[in-house]
This record gives sequence, structure tokens and C-alpha cells, in this order.
Amino acid sequence: MARRATGAARGSGEGHPAEHDDDRSGTVVALRPPAWDWLFLEDGALALDRHDLWQETPITPRKRLLQAAPDTDWLKPGEGSVTVARMPSPRPYGPTRRARRRSAAARGAGRFAGLVVVATVVVVTLLLTAFGAGEPAEVSSAPPAPSARLLPDGPPRTQIVAVRGALRLQLPIAQGRVTAVGFHAVGDGALALHPLGRQANRGFLGRLADRMLGAGEGGLAWFQLEDGEGSSTAALDVGAAPGTDVFAPADGTVVGITPYVLDRRRYGARIDIRPSSAPSLVVSITRLRPDSGLSVGSAVTAAGSDRLGTVLDLSDVERQALAEHTQDAGNHVTLEVHPAGALVTS
Repeated sequence: MARRATGAARGSGEGHPAEHDDDRSGTVVALRPPAWDWLFLEDGALALDRHDLWQETPITPRKRLLQAAPDTDWLKPGEGSVTVARMPSPRPYGPTRRARRRSAAARGAGRFAGLVVVATVVVVTLLLTAFGAGEPAEVSSAPPAPSARLLPDGPPRTQIVAVRGALRLQLPIAQGRVTAVGFHAVGDGALALHPLGRQANRGFLGRLADRMLGAGEGGLAWFQLEDGEGSSTAALDVGAAPGTDVFAPADGTVVGITPYVLDRRRYGARIDIRPSSAPSLVVSITRLRPDSGLSVGSAVTAAGSDRLGTVLDLSDVERQALAEHTQDAGNHVTLEVHPAGALVTS
């Protein structure tokens, strides 16, 4: 062996290259790359790595499970098959959407109906508050008693029913005998008066506004009558049964007693009074029979004992507008105010 190795070594020497040209023994085979191709950190690292497998560290489970075989004596044997109820088919998209729309519409209609009910309750409450109390009592439907059965007449209490500047017109008939009070227009140049009290036949909105503002709560109730031309409050009608005593509506002096003509016929008299508070004006009273003791120049006192006359019965002569608000024919006396310079007697 030593000799064979020596010959091989000798044959591979540099002095005998021609003896190995026909075989591969003369070629030097490199076993690894040159040392300079290896990194310093990798050199020899593979030789130190162990070839055997390492043992993994077991992980303990959080819940220990039973690993024993099941005990069939205590467990219920399983069935071969199970029948499951059929599941309902899914609803189509279209009908569901329509149903949602109908449900939303129904909820909207319910809310609207609720708002309507609330608004109705508010309106009814407002109306009851405005008109539930303080309304004048209904006039009895029984016919008025004859004048002969009435209590004895007397002067009225002091109560102003209309004003014109400094002039204050008082009620000329006792309050217990008055059937109704109304204002209307006339076409003979009478001046407009300012009524005191409240208008009984005022429209709904007007009465509601008065209730809200607290206006027209008290005072004498009067009616607006449809008659004549000009100012709607130029003439004041005070209703009473025929034969009722009439007193002066203002302090002053009688300046005229003339016949009252209606359809070219004479009915009673027209009495003109010059008031002390407004000498430039004249208060005219018509539709009455003058007192026999009254004459021109007589001094009269409002709501005093100075009687001017009695109410006439003109129910057979004309249809009187005040009758729409009374239970009789609507007989009354009429008061007008004229400028003193424009007074015309007839």
C-alpha cells in the first residue's frame, strides 16, 4: 500500500506530467471554493450544527378534555336520522318594500289624525273660553205684557249710551222697560255717534277679538241695524212698549216741538233740545207723544223727573227694524244729533 501510494504520488509530480495524459489522474479537482469566497461568520458553522432532531416542549391546554372512551351504558343511543321542519321561503323584495311603504303611510296618517284632534280640542277650548260665559241671557219667548200691566213708570238710572264730543247721551227710558237698543244710519244729515257698551250682533271674528283683547266685556248691549244712508251710528233707537214714559237724554233747553211726519202723515212730535254741554248741537227725539206740560224754552234734566212724553205705537204704520231683536213690534223712540245751525223744522 505504501508503495502504491508512493508511485501515485510520484506519478502526479511535476516531473512526470506526460505519463498521465490519457487518464484523469493528472487533473486537479478543487474540493471547495477558495477560502476568500467564504464569509468569516459562515466558515465552519455547518460543521457545528447538529444533525439530530430536537424535542418540542409540550403545551398544556387550558381545559383538560376527557380522553377516555365514552360509556355507552349511560348515554342515549343516537338515532339513525332526524327530520327537520321545512324552513319558510324567503319573502320577495318587492312586496316587502310595498308593505314598508304602506306601514310608513299609515303611521303618517295616524300622526296627522292626532294633530287634527289636538287642534280641534284647542279650538273648542278657545271657543268655550271666549263664549262659554258672560253671554246675555236668552230673551223669553213669551209675548210682552200690556202697558197697563207694567209697573208704574219712573226715570231711568244714569247710564250713558252714546257720546259726541262733549255731549253725553243718557238712556231716556227706565232700564226695566227697555226692550232693545240699536244704531242705524239716516240720510238727513245727522252726526255720527260713538256707542258705549258692546255690539250684541257683532261677527264671530269681531267677538273673538273682543274677548281676546278684553274689550266690550260690560255695558249696555246694542244692535247694529240695517237702515238708511250715511254713518251707521247716526241714529239711536231705544225700544219700549207703547205708552212708556220718555225722559230727557241730556241737560238743556227745549228749542223746538214740531210734528213728526211719516209717509205724509203726522205721528206725535219731534222735540229738539239744546244741550248745556254742547250748545252748538241739537238733540232731536222723535216717535213720541209730547207731554202736555212741555213747551219751548222749558229746561230739562237728564235722568230727572222732567218727562218729555210717551212712546207711540207705530206697528201698523211700518215694519220697524228693531223688531228683529225684540219680542214685540219693535216700537221705540229715536235720538239724533244735528248741528244747531243746520236744524230744519218741518
